[in-house]
Amino acid sequence: MSAEAADRVAAVGGSRPSTPLQTSWFEFLLDGSLLEKHLEKSNPDPLPVQLIIQFLEQASKPSVNEQNQVQPPADNRRNRTLKLLALKVAAHMKWDLDVLEKGLTIPVLNMLLNELLCVSKVPPGVKHVDLDLSTLPPTTAMAVIIYNRWAIRTIVLSILSYPQCLILVLCPQLKEQAADSISVLEGALRLKKDFYVHTLRTLDLLAADAAANGETESSTAGLRISADELHCQVHYDLGGIFFQHGFTDQPAFEKARDHFRQTKELLRKLDSTVHVHLDEKRLAGYWNACKAMTGDCEPSDPQSTLYDQINSLIRANNYQAVIEAFIKDNVSRSLPNHFRQSVLREFLYKVQQGESGLDLVCHKLCVCNAVRDALEGEVLSVRFQQLLFKPRKLMVDFILEVCTRSLEKDRPSETSRRHMANFLKTLCESLEDLSLVFVVSSHKLFMELLKEEERKVLVEQMRKRSATINLSGKPLPSFYDIPASASVNIGQLEQQLILSLEPRRIRQILIELHGMAERPFWRVNSKWEVPPDYINVILGIKDNLTKDLVYILMAKGLHCIAIKDFVHARQLFSACLELVTEFSPKLRQVMLNEMLLLEVRAHETMASEGSKERPPPDLVSRVRGYLEMRIHDLPLRQVVGEECVAFMLNWRENDYLTLQVPPSLVMNNPYIKIGQLLASTCKELPGPKESRRTAKELWDVVVQICSMSIQHKRNNDGRVGLIKHRESSMGIIKFITFIKKLREPLVLTTLISLFVRLHSIVRVLTAEHLSIWPSTLPNIQAVDVEAVAVTVKELVSYALTLNPNNQSWLITQADIYFVTNQYSAALNFYFQAGAVCSDFFTKAVPPDVYTDQVLKRMIKCCSMMNCHTQVAVLCQFLREVDYMTAFKALQEQNSHDSMDSFYDYIWDVTILEYLTHIHHKRGEIEKRQIAIKAIGQTELNTSNPEEVLQLAAQKRKKRFLQAMAKLYF
Repeated sequence: MSAEAADRVAAVGGSRPSTPLQTSWFEFLLDGSLLEKHLEKSNPDPLPVQLIIQFLEQASKPSVNEQNQVQPPADNRRNRTLKLLALKVAAHMKWDLDVLEKGLTIPVLNMLLNELLCVSKVPPGVKHVDLDLSTLPPTTAMAVIIYNRWAIRTIVLSILSYPQCLILVLCPQLKEQAADSISVLEGALRLKKDFYVHTLRTLDLLAADAAANGETESSTAGLRISADELHCQVHYDLGGIFFQHGFTDQPAFEKARDHFRQTKELLRKLDSTVHVHLDEKRLAGYWNACKAMTGDCEPSDPQSTLYDQINSLIRANNYQAVIEAFIKDNVSRSLPNHFRQSVLREFLYKVQQGESGLDLVCHKLCVCNAVRDALEGEVLSVRFQQLLFKPRKLMVDFILEVCTRSLEKDRPSETSRRHMANFLKTLCESLEDLSLVFVVSSHKLFMELLKEEERKVLVEQMRKRSATINLSGKPLPSFYDIPASASVNIGQLEQQLILSLEPRRIRQILIELHGMAERPFWRVNSKWEVPPDYINVILGIKDNLTKDLVYILMAKGLHCIAIKDFVHARQLFSACLELVTEFSPKLRQVMLNEMLLLEVRAHETMASEGSKERPPPDLVSRVRGYLEMRIHDLPLRQVVGEECVAFMLNWRENDYLTLQVPPSLVMNNPYIKIGQLLASTCKELPGPKESRRTAKELWDVVVQICSMSIQHKRNNDGRVGLIKHRESSMGIIKFITFIKKLREPLVLTTLISLFVRLHSIVRVLTAEHLSIWPSTLPNIQAVDVEAVAVTVKELVSYALTLNPNNQSWLITQADIYFVTNQYSAALNFYFQAGAVCSDFFTKAVPPDVYTDQVLKRMIKCCSMMNCHTQVAVLCQFLREVDYMTAFKALQEQNSHDSMDSFYDYIWDVTILEYLTHIHHKRGEIEKRQIAIKAIGQTELNTSNPEEVLQLAAQKRKKRFLQAMAKLYF
């Protein structure tokens, strides 16, 4: 025992008995035999995984030199011993990745396995995929296999358990190396000999330099693992990675299925599975999922599971058979509820994707699931309750059929009978149509399950409730033809008034409420709002019932538009129009304007969701009519005019805006003025000469919007104060709101260009068509710089939501982040811009995208983030290599990037020679060797023809940009 440990024991020797003290990590350094004794304990403290963490944490601590400078961890005997101790603990755990993955974080396990590769004499600097496992010593080959098994398992676990970005943050190169790891493991499957992995003994021999006699490299050194055991484990791991690939590459599911089949066969073959660590339940789940995804089963196959049968029926579009299977399962209850719900969600997704004819299938599956929930005493789903809002008789008949067939035929249990009776009562209470209630209450199953007294009480309750329901089955010819029915509790009616979206029902409720009390019912819901422009006109209606009705119909219609429920909005507005036409020409025109706005928004919503259909000529004509309309004393909402102008710009009605719009409108409406100038500027942009006169007019209008005038005013105390106010009636917030209604790419590009030029007078940004704008401002002090900055940020962010692959917009967004010192975000967008115009860097990035200015900003970003090796690589991309910046970057020692891992991307021999010199000067032998190896590649020989050197540069550019994109995206 160490002296320090003895002191600790002595310090507590006189106290009462307590739990044993935890062994400290340094005690294992002092006593070589302590580790094995500790690990053999039934309940060691600390646990083995905790020991690994402690050993590696201590071995990787940086040191501080005499000048108080932080240095990398020293390569001394203490640290080498600590790393070896960590490996010995893992060897005691038989390299069980399941246990290691649960107890260690990804970086710690990565460090541990890299140490295993090092002590196993895996050749440094050589990719694992280039190694021939059959020629390597057994423990070396096994170290390579363990590392690559962990690599693909980590990717699978990151998808199943962690946020997708976490794996990239913790171990960014794993995903890039996934294909290589798969190749390595597929190579391992071709080896038919037994494998050996390091044990505590072989690691001790390595520490004592006893490996000189070749014992640790012999065929019998280490723990023996049979070929079948290893192949079983590798097949399982490969199956997992191919299964994940299947979601983006369908044929990968077949590879996964084949690997899982081999896993199952080897498990049956093995007498002992000591060294096979896999989850057999998950294996079964993988197997069933692969069969479902590959169609490797037939519905008639008696061995096929019920899961397989249902998935086969879905693929065969035999939806009626799926419904029948669900009804039968209500009796057997073989399928878990989560599977049944997932099938329903799959059909609902198909409906959302536009597949026709599946609505009824969804409804029927929803009914089947609801009956299953009822039989198990579960709460009925909201979807089923919505289905009962206004069902047809055919649907009620189907519900009763499913209920009848879902009870056991011979003798249903008392619990099932009771649950089904409660379900039928709930069904009756949920139906508003009394005729449908009678269909249920007269059904044979209802009569059998409910006692006579229960039936009588329920039917009587339904009769009373029907007093508030209009049972007329005939369509009413007019909105005014609805009769008032008997009144009920005011609170209930107000609740119905809030919930209803049916105009006739709303009027009926209001008639009943006005028969009970005289008060303004438009105030029932504080969330009902109409525009301030209309409030005085509506509240000026003398008849209180009509006033309430107009207010509520308009408020509900506006709410429906806001949530994009255009069907109900049309119904509500049409009813309101019919109502006001009789007594108010002014309100009639108001409703026509609001219905125009409704149709404009409905069409714009369709366009934003991908529809390419042009608006009908009638709608375009109505928009023109609105823009030209002049009715005295008519309340007009500015948003209607604003969206009409945006509508014309989005659908390139430029001829109307530039040639046909009356001059008086241009003078009086700021949105029409901006629309006309935008249309004119865009119209002339594609021509041989870019227009400057129209652009100058647009520039002046926008500068005025962004400008403040300053007046001096003397206060009461005699001091002079400053008063600022906008020079334009259109404030910057209103202008941004207008911009966000635009979709047309050229219009947005023109506006971005204008604001970038305006912003560039203060700070330099990049955009297209900058030459058409003035380069100076006569009164720069008047411009609200903050407003310009906010607008350009909002504008570019909004434009990218419409088209995230516009390279010009991406560069501008990157520049915005750059000038605000957000360097990581800037790099993200610079690399996105390059990726979208080069098929993710499989082609060269056009020089007009990665200009020298852009590249210098990328270099600055990397430099500010202390990624100095990346700086050196990027310096090669410039038209003239910036050696001064590259050399200065390589002199930095606190680089936060992977340093020598980027040397493969350097093609400039001068930079590589400088690297060799720097590493030699610092005594960094391994890094110097890597640099020398990079220089020695034949394709970089300066005697090569120019096209060979260019090809070598392009290949490295592509690989570097792809690596950086994965790092920063």
